[in-house]
Amino acid sequence: MGKLGSDLLGPVALELARAEEQLPGPNGMPGGSRYELKWDGFRVGAVCRGGEVRLWSRNGKDFTAKFPDIQAALADQAGADCVLDGELVVWTGERMDFDALQARMVNTAATVRRRLVRDQPASLVVFDVLAVGSVDVRPMRWTARRKRLEGLAQAWRPPLQLSPVTADVAEAREWLEAFKASGVEGLVVKGANSRYQPGRREWVKWKTRDTVEAVVGAVTGRLQTPEVLVVGRYRGEVLEVIGRTVRLTDDQAAAIGRLLKPAGPRHPWPDEIATYWGKGSKTPLIKVQPQLVVEVAADAALQAGHYRHPLRLVRHRTDLTAGDVETLPPQ
Repeated sequence: MGKLGSDLLGPVALELARAEEQLPGPNGMPGGSRYELKWDGFRVGAVCRGGEVRLWSRNGKDFTAKFPDIQAALADQAGADCVLDGELVVWTGERMDFDALQARMVNTAATVRRRLVRDQPASLVVFDVLAVGSVDVRPMRWTARRKRLEGLAQAWRPPLQLSPVTADVAEAREWLEAFKASGVEGLVVKGANSRYQPGRREWVKWKTRDTVEAVVGAVTGRLQTPEVLVVGRYRGEVLEVIGRTVRLTDDQAAAIGRLLKPAGPRHPWPDEIATYWGKGSKTPLIKVQPQLVVEVAADAALQAGHYRHPLRLVRHRTDLTAGDVETLPPQ
């Protein structure tokens, strides 16, 4: 058995996607565009080596113990030593269930974990391959990597699945319409001639819903049961306020409150914030460690990097870190 570089033995750096408002056309990517569905789950790099399988999040966390069902499936079906790139999802009926997926992450008791594996089994949707045997295939074009991935996937069966792909933008839009009820949230577009570039945002993601990720930097109310989240994005090394949410529901407040930690004295934000972005009274802020990532929905695009209207909390993202959130452009 040959040797791979240490960066392919885990944790594995994965290629990322940048958000675009316009879907690239058939010739919008190097060598021609290839369209895949954007699955609503946790990104994972799977290292299958010498009969052992390890699962790594895109920020280097070991997911293996959380998903023994996927580990077992890969150990049984991978068919060869390989490093795969894909998305962990949980299905409830005909729809992807992100809350159920997060439950697999936060429950650590062995008895609870076994019940969740039984009642909320995960699936792995694979869309790229980084290594086959002892060969690092990342320098190869996407078309060559896809051919090797399809060869590996010939004998796969659930919970392993090969993500479908098309070069036809009209077909990709038809897929979106057909899979809308299942929770598919958009498309990922790749260049047919592109190499796999870990850590870089060379792929394009196009969402059907206007949501973004942001970092929670402060809250109003109480730390354990916050009323409103004040969120930001980094511009260089500085975390800037980009907006705040509407009032959270009781369930949202309880779930978020369990994940927040008070900030230290060097937090850069002010002690108060205007109730209506510069109008009316001031509201005291409880500053928190900028670690929790949330997905929020906005009714208007960013203006100079900031939202004028309140945001709606869609969900928190325990699979992401602040470093995964797209940054604001330099001024």
